[in-house]
Order: sequence, then C-alpha cells, then structure tokens
Amino acid sequence: MDNVTHTLFAATLARTPLSRAGRGTTAALILASNAPDIDIVATAGGAVNYLSWHRGLSHGPLGVVGLGVVTAGLVWTGRLIYDQRRARQAAIPTGRMGTTAPTLEPAASFGMLVAVSILGVLLHVLMDLPTSYGTRVLSPFDWHWFAVDWMPIVDVYLLTVLVIGVLGRPSPAQRRVKAAVVMALMAANYGVRAASHQQALDLAPRLFGPTLPQPCDTPAPDQRLIESWPRQTAPSNPGAGKRCLVEIAAMPSFTSPFSWRIIAQMSNAYEIHDIDLLDRRFRHPEGESDVPWRLTLRYPNVWTSAVEKAAGTRVGQVFLGFSRFPAARSVVDGKGITTVRWSDMRFAGGPLGLDQQPARRVAPFTAIVRIGADARILEESLGR
Repeated sequence: MDNVTHTLFAATLARTPLSRAGRGTTAALILASNAPDIDIVATAGGAVNYLSWHRGLSHGPLGVVGLGVVTAGLVWTGRLIYDQRRARQAAIPTGRMGTTAPTLEPAASFGMLVAVSILGVLLHVLMDLPTSYGTRVLSPFDWHWFAVDWMPIVDVYLLTVLVIGVLGRPSPAQRRVKAAVVMALMAANYGVRAASHQQALDLAPRLFGPTLPQPCDTPAPDQRLIESWPRQTAPSNPGAGKRCLVEIAAMPSFTSPFSWRIIAQMSNAYEIHDIDLLDRRFRHPEGESDVPWRLTLRYPNVWTSAVEKAAGTRVGQVFLGFSRFPAARSVVDGKGITTVRWSDMRFAGGPLGLDQQPARRVAPFTAIVRIGADARILEESLGR
C-alpha cells in the first residue's frame, strides 16, 4: 500500500480504544505504520541494490520487532524532550494572573509504546500482503515473495473511506464511533474484492476458451490463497512444438473491484485479458465476434541460451527474484550484440489493446542485459 493509506489507517487506529494507552500513542502508530518503508535508503546504492532489499528485511519478523522498538524509543525520547521544555516554560513567570498550563493526559509507558509500535509495523506488513505487489514477510529467513491478489497498490475506495474518517473535530466518543464505522467499511471493501477475485479466477478459463492448453503438471495444483514466488521448481516441459499452462492469476485494477487483469502463464508465452465482471458479454456473448478469446493479447516468453546467460548476471538474478511473471525476449542486431529484456507482466503498460504490446513503453519493472558477440556482458540495467 502507499504511505498515505498507511498514515491514514494509523490515524484511524489512534481513534480507537488504543488511544487509552496514553500520550504518545498516535505518534507511535503513525511513525510505525510507515517505518517498514525505510528500505528506501537502499536507493543510495542504486536501483538494483534497492530492488534486492525492497520489502525484505524491514518487512520480516526481525524488522517488525526491531522497527517497533526503535519507533518507541524515538517517541519516548521526543516526548521526554517536549515535557522537559514545557516544564521549563511553565516555571518562567508570565505576569498574567489566573493562567495555568493545560493539563496533559497520562503518558504511555515505554513498554506500551513498544507494543503499539510493533502493532503499527505489523499492520503495515499485513496491509502490503493482500496486494498484487506482495511482500517478503519471512525475510531474512526466507526471501520468497508472498501476496494475496485482492488489492491494488493504491485503492481509491479505501483512501476515500480513511480520509472521511479523520475529517472533522468530533468528541472522543464520536471519534471511536467513526473509527468503528471506517473499520467496518474497510472490512467490507476487502470482502468484496476477495469475492470478486475468486469469481474472476473461476471465469478465467472461459475467457481463453479452446486456446487454453492443458496444465504443465497433472494433477493441476489447487488455487492458493497466498501466492509465493520465485517458484521452488520449474514446471514440466511439454516437449518440442507443444505448450502447457503454468498458472492463471487475476490482478486487481485501480478503478473498480470488479475489473481484473487475467494473466495466463504458458510454457512459452503469456496471454492477457482484461475483464469486467459486471459486463454480461463475458458470460453470454451475443455473437461470434464477441467471443472473449478473440480479444486476448499474447506476449512471448522465450528462453534462449542468451537469456539463460543474462539470468546469471546481477541484474538478472535480482529482477527474476522480484518478478512474479517475467516475460523474456531477446533480439540480435547486425553486430551480433544480443539484447535480452524481461518485463514483469503484472505491470505491463496500461489498458491493453490488440494493437498494443504491453512492454513497448519502458517501465521501471523491466530489466535489460546486452551480451556481445564474444559472449561478454556489455550492459545490464533496470527500467531503461
């Protein structure tokens, strides 16, 4: 999720009975809810270094506890400095009669700040998990990515609910009621997206119709609630001149909980189809021209010896460790230089059309390796 959503959710939590923990709770929740994204400092070492650490250690068990303790320490120290400065100012005569400093609510103990901060960090990670982007929740013990494909990185509906929830200056009791309503609406949003996601997966085979090949491995693996990548083992090879189905996924859209991008990973290509569950044509086509599989976009994924060599480079290893659906293409120019390009099909362009290749517009979710005619690596980069 984006940091605005994390911040607003923390502010909403601060309006629940958690606020009774004492002064400093709100600051701890807001800081802790953004703390895991401190991995942005890895950009100092370049884009490849950042991608290798992205949503890694700071989003794992050690990061949850460590960042929680650090956040609590910062809030505790900041509050101590503020209280000392306030006490000194109160000791200075003002010359005004009958004025007294306003009383402050009891301060939260350091232990309570630690507990609240760990909760804030943990909820950040748990909000990242149900997105198609995913997170590495077990790092550094396991660097695999995990995701539940329910939510986009930025959910305008969730943002709207959170913004409305923190507007105004209600009484403490009203704040708690508003927070409860916001939580209920959030749960409903997640529930609708979860049900819609399952419906999109159930409808997916019908979209591809007779063009959908048999699964690479039989029996076909069951649908999993939590997806994980990179794969532990490669799918079975269907043999020369044949292809098979590796998996089908449904990616959420930014616009509607009923609009999904269906990605079918074949052994030699990806086939992509956008679907609106509210469009009856996908269930009952009016004519032969409306048959869904006629509108499927196909993107090749061909692994040659040059692609295999490029996969051994630093950029190749980092990108393939990050990308869930890497599509490989390789082109040889007149000088014998081979350009290998991977594109992550989760983020392949905007709305797709039959006349539009998804990776024609270079994006940050692209890796390029150039190999000379003598098999030397000439260049490796991300997003260029």
